[in-house]
Amino acid sequence: MAGTAVRGRLTWQTVTVGTITDETAKVRTLRLEVPDWTGHRAGQHLDLRLTADDGYQAEREYSIASAPGEPLAITVERLDDGEVSPYLTEDARPGDQFEVRGPVGGYFVWEPGTGGPLLLAAGGSGVAPLRAIVRERSLAGSSVPVRLLYSSRSWEDVIYKSEFDGPPEGVEVIHTLTRSQPPSWKGYARRVDARMLAEVAWPTAERPLAYVCGPTNFVEAVAAGLVGLGYPAERVKTERFGATGQ
Repeated sequence: MAGTAVRGRLTWQTVTVGTITDETAKVRTLRLEVPDWTGHRAGQHLDLRLTADDGYQAEREYSIASAPGEPLAITVERLDDGEVSPYLTEDARPGDQFEVRGPVGGYFVWEPGTGGPLLLAAGGSGVAPLRAIVRERSLAGSSVPVRLLYSSRSWEDVIYKSEFDGPPEGVEVIHTLTRSQPPSWKGYARRVDARMLAEVAWPTAERPLAYVCGPTNFVEAVAAGLVGLGYPAERVKTERFGATGQ
């Protein structure tokens, strides 16, 4: 699919929940069975709609957490005051059905021909579309070097922990834990700042491409830090969601 999908041209489709994986105490990955899914690109998202028995509807956007060619999946963090996430993270069961439309978005996507090296920066559940990029790189046989800087509140809050414990060759995962750390922790233990970015980011001479996703304050701080290091603004792609700071 080329270009940006336009919502007005998309059709709501009924999907069935397949396997469910509990990533953390508050985060789940749901595999979705979509008979007429046309495919997607790494970094895109979808719209999801729930309809109550009384007809009330609630819609939310979720990044697609799977690579092109893989079964469609989303990763959802429970928000205590949310209308949609409590159902998806607590009540949804395999076989349940709801509606989605998509894929949506063309700005935040990555394909093997886009190149690199890649600096991926994630805050909390903002790691979902970046995981799709890492998986797309592997499935496509790309050798583009990748560094993923991943900010979480604690080790218990790290999403895709087992997957990132053994990343593919050429992918380096760097964690920072902002609120609590295990006793033996030797990694970063603070919010992402300019000094951390200077230590982690690819040199600008290599013409890296950055993808930053997470809460608004995280994304703004990382993007500004990278531009301060000399990254051209057009090579720092951002996607943000509500303020659930790390």
